[in-house]
Amino acid sequence: MNCEWVKENVILYVYDELADDSRIELEQHAEHCPACAAEIAGARGFHQQMSARPQVELSPNFLASSRMKLSEALETTEQSQWRKWIVDPTEWLRQMRFSPALASAILIVGFGAGILTTWKVFGNSPAGGGSAIVRPSTGDNVEANIAGIHSITPVDGSNNVEITYDKLVPTTAKGDINDPRIQQLLLLASRNQANSGVRIDSVNLLSQKSGENNVREVLMSALRYDKNPGVRLKALEGLSGVIKTDTRVRDAVLEALLHDTNTGVRSEALHVLQPVKADSSVRITLEELVRNDKNSYIKLESERMLGSLPQLQ
Repeated sequence: MNCEWVKENVILYVYDELADDSRIELEQHAEHCPACAAEIAGARGFHQQMSARPQVELSPNFLASSRMKLSEALETTEQSQWRKWIVDPTEWLRQMRFSPALASAILIVGFGAGILTTWKVFGNSPAGGGSAIVRPSTGDNVEANIAGIHSITPVDGSNNVEITYDKLVPTTAKGDINDPRIQQLLLLASRNQANSGVRIDSVNLLSQKSGENNVREVLMSALRYDKNPGVRLKALEGLSGVIKTDTRVRDAVLEALLHDTNTGVRSEALHVLQPVKADSSVRITLEELVRNDKNSYIKLESERMLGSLPQLQ
């Protein structure tokens, strides 16, 4: 037992997450080490102050928005050492091998976050109607559903052992697209960077609710930033119904027309702009494309749209 180990594990000690033998060793060390005793007292005082504060009830929308922002930040951030740990499993294993506190903290935080998210999204589902949670069958492979081992306790006087472990169980939600929980899952799915097919499906369904502001924001974000042209096309389709009433949508479609790298997306943007082609900003953009665009189809379509407009006096 040394001071460095105490500093690494003091939080686990304060939250009663240390094993009994480690807790006893830490307490014995602190009796003869004023510096570590002060470290423990400070951590315990901070814990008491935070526990006394009122707990803030986080909404599912806030959690989803935070995850979306984090996902975007991770996409644009240069890879640093901590990110290397995230994407390199061998680095995580090496760190956890030499730091039991790190392994325990990761397990505690991950398990707690999973419970909180599940409760927030599904915990208040009404008894009648709305979305339903469909549990997986009990015959699922046990090892495949183990998220981590929580504790191992030998049973005195026998060869038995009691193992407490956490399970990561896939869950299915069924419900009407108007159900807030179903919409929340669709909003999360629209930022699923690992699966473009899921993003396309979610954006396609969300397009039916483009009249709602939060959905409209997601569609405009997908149009501007999604790397998959299929997702951007679905976002354009969803925004076409509100382009007359929202100038932000018009501006987002104009950006796609000018700067998107996919000709199909640019062509669809021209089609979506048809109802507002008389708008001054659209007219100016079309004139610019006729003069300077390198794509012959875009130039011809822009010229055709301009030709259908009345001449300005």
